Amino acid sequence: MKQSITRRLTLALFLISLTSGWAQTSLQKASPTSKTLPGPDEQYGKLFEAVQLKSVFPDSKTFADCTPKFPAATILANYETAQKRSDFNLNAFVLQHFTLPIKPASGYTSKVGQSAQQHIVDLWPVLTRPATAHAKADVLAGSLIPLPNPYVVPGGRFGEIYYWDSYFTMQGLKASGKTLLIRNMVDNFAYLIRTFGFIPNGNRTYFLGRSQPPFFSLMVNLLTEVQGRRILLNYLPQLQQEYDFWMDGKDRLTTQQPTHRRVVRLAENVYLNRYYDDKQTPRPESYREDVLLARRAKDPQLLYQHIRAGAESGWDFSSRWFRDRKNLKTIHTTDFIPVDLNSLLVNLEQTLADGYRLKGDQVQSKRYLKLAQQRREALLRYCWDAKRAFFFDYDFVAKKPASVYSLAAVYPLFVRIATTGQAVAVAQKLEQSFLKPGGLTTTLVRTGEQWDAPNGWAPLQWLAIQGLRNYNQLPLANKVKTNWVNENLRVYKASGKMVEKYDVISTAGAKGGEYPNQDGFGWTNGVLLKLLTER
Repeated sequence: MKQSITRRLTLALFLISLTSGWAQTSLQKASPTSKTLPGPDEQYGKLFEAVQLKSVFPDSKTFADCTPKFPAATILANYETAQKRSDFNLNAFVLQHFTLPIKPASGYTSKVGQSAQQHIVDLWPVLTRPATAHAKADVLAGSLIPLPNPYVVPGGRFGEIYYWDSYFTMQGLKASGKTLLIRNMVDNFAYLIRTFGFIPNGNRTYFLGRSQPPFFSLMVNLLTEVQGRRILLNYLPQLQQEYDFWMDGKDRLTTQQPTHRRVVRLAENVYLNRYYDDKQTPRPESYREDVLLARRAKDPQLLYQHIRAGAESGWDFSSRWFRDRKNLKTIHTTDFIPVDLNSLLVNLEQTLADGYRLKGDQVQSKRYLKLAQQRREALLRYCWDAKRAFFFDYDFVAKKPASVYSLAAVYPLFVRIATTGQAVAVAQKLEQSFLKPGGLTTTLVRTGEQWDAPNGWAPLQWLAIQGLRNYNQLPLANKVKTNWVNENLRVYKASGKMVEKYDVISTAGAKGGEYPNQDGFGWTNGVLLKLLTER
């Protein structure tokens, strides 16, 4: 009898894995891979394509986030039959077979006269999602990957956790004394690393081809500030695993084959990294936009990969990645050695060195200190332009620095790897060209893309302020802080909202990108609260 029940349970879980892509009764024990968690584009094929290309929803992300009411096989069979009827209505079919995603901040209204600081504190529970440690056998979860601990989402259209966003959200959580929530989020990221081998862009199945800027080591370091340095040892295996993900393929690189996935060989014993994505298909959450753009491309698959790599960078999209500095169709992200990515990887190597030192493994500690020093030297060699006195991404295919000035240049200051002279020069350029009435503009180029002028973003303001402070550029750091805080407060007073990004030049409301400006908003809240409460 017991054996029969076990067989039936095993069969039930197997069938659910085929239909929903998620069949684990306990996430703590689960070890799925991207192959067992197909994205909605892979699950629904022609139906997914039809819904996206016929614009059933104004935002492509809506259908990617829908929850199926029935197994995928049933939905596809019904679609095959229904579309043959003369009265077939695709919109009605979708609503019959899927549940639409609920907006994260639904039902929340800011209180009249409430301070921005209290508004942010009140938003934490609104933006917090509960743990989903046990997936019920009769629940089809759609594209959302359950997580074992509570977590904070950005808000607006973003109803899942995002990798690099979370570090800046954590700044505000720390200011609010929410150490447990920070720990829960760090534990969720550690879980994702154990489960998938890396931290995906967000906890959606359609993000399993890419990561985001590797801030995990900085999150762990932030946690050690409130729970003690030895907490680092708890996460040492996952820090190592994330590093292995970024460096995958390093040992097989040669002069003839200088790249593999995210690692690039620039010279003998000189290795740096790039953004990448393992897939060459349209992004499910921006399917229609990608397909329409690719119709004008000579190599659509390569274009999709560059677009996805741009999404992994978090700067989706920016003239940083454009060959002509103007048009998305010229994107070639994977040709660049990004200054921000490699600065973060120096920090990861240094954190690994510290972790192994705490563990008592001096051999590994010295190894990672050496790797960090080698990367720092290589970054300064390839990404510092002495003539322009600024940090730039390096185009390793064209073998020259990029031409676009961007706030990615503040990363070497933030992780303290720039020389004093370089930091002073960067500060001068920031004050001369980037500093605007509302804060720092992301680039000096106007393209209509959201990660270009005139937009400013909370994470880049924080990185710049902290980077400038690291090199005693305090007057400029204070100017950036004042301008940014005042713009945030001005918009909040006028609208009762914290938004995703700001027009820092005309302060008329941020524009550009694939979707409207979102309110909520995780990293804006985190950075502003930290700046308002710091001494």
